[in-house]
Amino acid sequence: MLDLAKRVILTGVGLGLVAKDKIDEVVERICEENELTEEESRKLAKELLDESEEARQRLTDLVKKTTNDICAGLDLPSRQEYSKLEKRVRTLEKSVQKASNDVS
Repeated sequence: MLDLAKRVILTGVGLGLVAKDKIDEVVERICEENELTEEESRKLAKELLDESEEARQRLTDLVKKTTNDICAGLDLPSRQEYSKLEKRVRTLEKSVQKASNDVS
């Protein structure tokens, strides 16, 4: 029963988006219904929180990878490439300004 309840929480609520408060609330309800000890309830809460954090990190990594793939597919420059180009433009502007001053 406890394993089933855990799986329902992890899939039904959306593991990657579950807040600690919500986990604590659900664990308290499960503990009351299943008469778990305080130690068992702390262990369950920690497991769910750890799994939630791992899922959140996987989701963040997936979003970053997908975003990078989309930008690469659209041939958009990365922030690093953009910064390099910006620096080159500033350098060229200074060179042109200096050359202009030298001619005058």
